[in-house]
Amino acid sequence: MSKGKNVIVIGAGPGGLTAAMLLASKGYSVTVYEKQQFIGGRTSSFERNGYTFDRGPTFLNMPHILEEVFEQAGRNVHDYLDLVEVDPMYELKFDDLSFFPTRKREEMVEQIERLFPGNGEGYRRFMKQEKEKFEALMPILQNKHDSLVDYGRWRFLKALPKLTVTESVYNRLATYFDDERLRLSFTFQAKYLGMSPWECPGAFTILSYMEHEYGIFHPIGGVNQICDSMAKVIREEGGTIHTGTPVKRILIDGKTVQGVELEDGSIKYGDEVVINADFAHAVNHLFPDGKGKRYSPKKMERKKYSCSAFMLYLGVNKSYDLSHHTVVFSSDYKKNVEEITKQKVLSNDPSIYIQNASVTDNTLAPEGKSSIYILAPVPNNFSLIDWEKHKHEFRRLVLDQIKEKTQFNDIEDHIEVEEMYTPTDWEVDMNVYKGATFNLAHNLPQMMFFRPPNKFKEFDHCWLVGGGTHPGSGLPTIMESARITTNLLHQENSERERSSS
Repeated sequence: MSKGKNVIVIGAGPGGLTAAMLLASKGYSVTVYEKQQFIGGRTSSFERNGYTFDRGPTFLNMPHILEEVFEQAGRNVHDYLDLVEVDPMYELKFDDLSFFPTRKREEMVEQIERLFPGNGEGYRRFMKQEKEKFEALMPILQNKHDSLVDYGRWRFLKALPKLTVTESVYNRLATYFDDERLRLSFTFQAKYLGMSPWECPGAFTILSYMEHEYGIFHPIGGVNQICDSMAKVIREEGGTIHTGTPVKRILIDGKTVQGVELEDGSIKYGDEVVINADFAHAVNHLFPDGKGKRYSPKKMERKKYSCSAFMLYLGVNKSYDLSHHTVVFSSDYKKNVEEITKQKVLSNDPSIYIQNASVTDNTLAPEGKSSIYILAPVPNNFSLIDWEKHKHEFRRLVLDQIKEKTQFNDIEDHIEVEEMYTPTDWEVDMNVYKGATFNLAHNLPQMMFFRPPNKFKEFDHCWLVGGGTHPGSGLPTIMESARITTNLLHQENSERERSSS
């Protein structure tokens, strides 16, 4: 039915590649244009002297969604990827204790009762009630939300009483747990959205539920292998991926998108254009002046955005028999979060995430050595922080904190390879608007209908995928955005073909 239809995808991030894979498997002629010399966007990797690093996301949750999108493309994802479950999921380090959450239910209850007496029953209640919320919310997240009418649909009305949208994530967790450290152990996932758990809508307690229900997984070779596997399927289906090929602008005739102009001046026409570029960057740079007034630069500047991330990628000549994932909490976590999201200043006591993936995956570093990934959430570039001036002192602070608070205390003595990435690098090198690595914030005025829709309303034949559209950021959610978008695109094309026959 779709033979002969040409689809152009701008950007080879996980949203663009999921969309391209699904459309190519339906018979569309798909061409992907990617500015970088590599695929994956924020979900890419890089290699230095035998060390491999994931650039952004470092684990996969809800692997069944990945399995489903590959199945829709006529493939078994396990023929392309080797997924290993990480259990315990992570080590959570507070000033006075370490906590090792697991999705083994009874083992988790025993650990909670040992460390946080009297809270085991709260965990059981959390898993029961959040499952009900999750099951109510998923039909909303897996369907389009481009009209206010959608709020009157039964799936939304039925879900509404369970969504706890009037509470924050933190306040919702306080109904389950009375120990502050335990509450933080289930609220820090709001950082995946780049938000404060004291401001993030209570519906997003499902993030911690999803981890505890479905586990977290490491693809051998790194999370980047997800994008590489999708690219293989696209090519197997006859699709084409051009790296190192920036799109200069989108071609528009009236309200109709007709294709793209590349940086080299060549014109590429397409029946449909799918935008996977960072949304705010795309509307500010890819559309001709005066087009898309709904998303003018001034309007985009007034929207709310996630925090950013300061990164250290270290190749060290030592192996560490320590946790695959470690989260080191600031001594005053709420103060740290407010410094990032409200005051927009650098904290003197940052929270830090450490990935020691080599403990699970020996393909990432030479034998006896480790690829270490360090992330500290920091303000986005609305802060106007001069990172060229402050990056080395902040690096010093992060490494000192790791030395003081963790068993990676000698890591600096073993560094062979080091790459540093600041919010400025995210913005300049990766076209991430204001360095907001988790995209548009997920506050209520920027969710569902109020988030940029999967079908771009300003223009015909123009579509969105990725963290900047419905349903939001995070790998499984981005894949869902591509499923919603491609289903709408295919449905619209099928209806056109039926009406013209």
